[in-house]
Amino acid sequence: MLVSKWAESYWAISTVKPKTLFDYKGFYRRNLDPAFGSKDLDDLKKYEIQSFLQDLSPHTSRQALMLLKTLYREAIKYEVTEKNPTIGVHHKKLPEPKRHFLTWEQVDAIHWGKYNDQVRFLALHGLRWSEAVVLTQDDIHDDYVHVNRSFYGSTKSTASNRRIPYVGHFKPFPKSYKTLLRHVALHGVSIHSFRRTYAYLLKKSGVHVTTAQKLLGHADPMVTLAIYTSVLDDEFDNVGELLRKKISL
Repeated sequence: MLVSKWAESYWAISTVKPKTLFDYKGFYRRNLDPAFGSKDLDDLKKYEIQSFLQDLSPHTSRQALMLLKTLYREAIKYEVTEKNPTIGVHHKKLPEPKRHFLTWEQVDAIHWGKYNDQVRFLALHGLRWSEAVVLTQDDIHDDYVHVNRSFYGSTKSTASNRRIPYVGHFKPFPKSYKTLLRHVALHGVSIHSFRRTYAYLLKKSGVHVTTAQKLLGHADPMVTLAIYTSVLDDEFDNVGELLRKKISL
């Protein structure tokens, strides 16, 4: 069976979420179909895949390999093929991400125009944009923000259904992601940066990483831990003073 034929068959029976399937289809159409669509599943070789990945950017290389692995894993599951040429193939090494975010003090010192409250709300509650944009006043009660849906329908995962202590500043969000992004980009950050602001605020407030994981709606605690181990330059400067105080007790 041709790779393109199997991809179309897989889209029809896939059980992934609609948003994930939409992303799969778009990525396959743009990147994988031109390279491998006309090839037979059984004829695709490891070196062809590896050579293809080397010509891509690190992030695209990683996504391409992940989707190819998914297509071959499911093809074996449904007995369409017995071969899996993606085993032993590696994507290009990803660069160390620059985890840029603002502290709460920095967020609070900036006037964010007509979206002043929305930005502060994100920084103080850590919602994803897709969760915040569908939020209404009815979702805030009993001193908590109740998150149980997103712009795409269901939340990203079961762990994303959660309640977060309400601190204030809620106002309805603009329906377009780009509208808010234009305002925050003027200050060198993205909308997602404010999730990191919230995570860092939790860390500085002494909130345990497992509690932070639940508040952020992370399914994987390692994702939360990666944020918790992010440090600012002034934290290194403070280590000596903190240790000296500790040993002088």
